[in-house]
Amino acid sequence: MAKTKRQNRKKRHGSYPFISVIFSISLTLFVIGLFGWLLLNAQKLTDYFQENIEIQIYLDNEVSENERIIINKALTSKEYTLTIDEVPQLTYISKDEAAQKLIGETGEDFLSIMDDNPLRDAYLLKIDPEHQSDEALEALREDISAIPGVFEVSYVQSVISAVNENVAKISLFLIVFATLLLIISALLINNTIKLALFSQRFLIRSMQLVGAKSGFIRKPFLLRSILHGIVSGILASLLLFLFINYANEKVVELKILQIQEKIIILYAILMVFGGIVGYFSTLIAINKYLKLSLDELY
Repeated sequence: MAKTKRQNRKKRHGSYPFISVIFSISLTLFVIGLFGWLLLNAQKLTDYFQENIEIQIYLDNEVSENERIIINKALTSKEYTLTIDEVPQLTYISKDEAAQKLIGETGEDFLSIMDDNPLRDAYLLKIDPEHQSDEALEALREDISAIPGVFEVSYVQSVISAVNENVAKISLFLIVFATLLLIISALLINNTIKLALFSQRFLIRSMQLVGAKSGFIRKPFLLRSILHGIVSGILASLLLFLFINYANEKVVELKILQIQEKIIILYAILMVFGGIVGYFSTLIAINKYLKLSLDELY
């Protein structure tokens, strides 16, 4: 009798072995979430490199304090100057500071054998990522060079070009890989649900034979599939949360790359994606079984 009750529960309209389905979907969504987290970190790392590209602006030796202030205002007002939290990323380094830094790096006091400090006062200007192409950098070099009191504008073009090229290649690779991962994940979830619903094909046929409409048959399956997808997304988000915390403990520098708001959005995307893919996978499978003949069901 207990066995009969268990069988009846299994064959209840809209039910199927959901534990294995949730487990499989959760693992698939976890892989998607893990890649999404790596993608966010890669984007933040890319932004970090681009936001730290800077040029050196050396001033004439005869520049007065007032002229230096005018140069400072001119540079901070340029559209190619990187601004973070409304603060222009411009740093002034006097020639005395530059000399002390050079002595610290080389360990040799070159000032002791020279009558005068040969270095120049300079500005370090960080460039907005939108103005980091070779053409834009050359244009801003000419623009800055035209400012009275500027002696020379210098930057390592090969390094900037290499950063831009690598960023473009990495971005293309990540986009292609992310697209393939989403397609593969959707197919895996679809096959998992299709296999789970396979055990319900005769129940669906029985309901058709007693006159149940297709919409009535579909509804409980679709509602459960959405619920299972969301639950799987929650479990995947929990696994991802634990993994991120573990990774942050092992590699402290990872915290610098992470934006908590975006990670929360990633959790929400996993739940929504799980619900949507679960819904459409179930819809496709149910429609297939609704159209099969009795011989094809076997």
